[in-house]
Amino acid sequence: MIILQKRTLGTTSPLTVDVMGLGCMGMSFAYGQPKNEEAMISLIQKAVALGETTFDTAEVYGPYTNERLLGKALKPYRNQVTIATKGGIRLVNGKQIVDANPAGLVKSVEGSLRRLGVEAIDLYYLHRVDPQVPIEEVALTMQKLIQAGKIKHWGLSEASVTTIKKAHAIQPLTAVESEYSLWTREPEQELLPTLADLGIGFVPFSPLGKGFLTGKITRDAKFEAGDGRGKLPRFKTEAMAANQRLVDLLQNVATEKKATPAQVALAWLLAQRSWIVPIPGTTKLARLKENLGAATLKFTADELAAITAATDKIKIVGNRYTPELAKRAGL
Repeated sequence: MIILQKRTLGTTSPLTVDVMGLGCMGMSFAYGQPKNEEAMISLIQKAVALGETTFDTAEVYGPYTNERLLGKALKPYRNQVTIATKGGIRLVNGKQIVDANPAGLVKSVEGSLRRLGVEAIDLYYLHRVDPQVPIEEVALTMQKLIQAGKIKHWGLSEASVTTIKKAHAIQPLTAVESEYSLWTREPEQELLPTLADLGIGFVPFSPLGKGFLTGKITRDAKFEAGDGRGKLPRFKTEAMAANQRLVDLLQNVATEKKATPAQVALAWLLAQRSWIVPIPGTTKLARLKENLGAATLKFTADELAAITAATDKIKIVGNRYTPELAKRAGL
């Protein structure tokens, strides 16, 4: 068993979690065909046996099937684990629709409680900001859900600093979730300073660049039907070829540190702030163990500065989202 260090998300409404969580989306959604349920239940339970107690899911993953998966897998450990889930996105005719109307969110919370088999959700995110619903209304809805004991903490995903400030003023946020990694550095400009000022934790998703930073995805990779990476500009052949420079850099550092590129990428992220908790996802036990091993990889100040300076010189090719998906981020 690995004894994972703990980190605290938020200061006004603090939540203590593992230094690194497990993102569960890919077990049921977005990365090709859903994986075998029994195999994923086994993986999640082995994660708990290894020391992992922080899990991330969402209503739309499936939809619904990923929450049910976690509910089944974590039933024996309900008092030992922290589960974060999200609402505010619906699938309509196979297309994701952002919908944060208060009545719909309340209904979503009730459904998540039922599927997860818990009496209260540890951390509940608005999955995407709905421009049709004032964030103040969402914050008041979350406040009522907290007062009712349905959720314990709340957060926002892929929100702008303006939205974060408005929401936090009404009901303090515990965490903000957004993409952050060595090839997605935008949060450093405004988001991280804002979260530091407000005392809000940060949960980076895709901390391994949707798998690219592991070094296991080549420029010639073909993605199966249902794998959303095949549509993303950053995963086009020419973009992956150009971005290989970053993977090569990670490999060089990994060789020096007797680690793997994935561990270097995760350890770099952990070193950025003491209130950052990445949630790498995987469907493989070996990869899970590898990722958890990053929590023990340390850099000196000089090593960290050298990695950052070297990556600063690498221009990342390709947007992280399609134009349609980009419209829903940063509102």
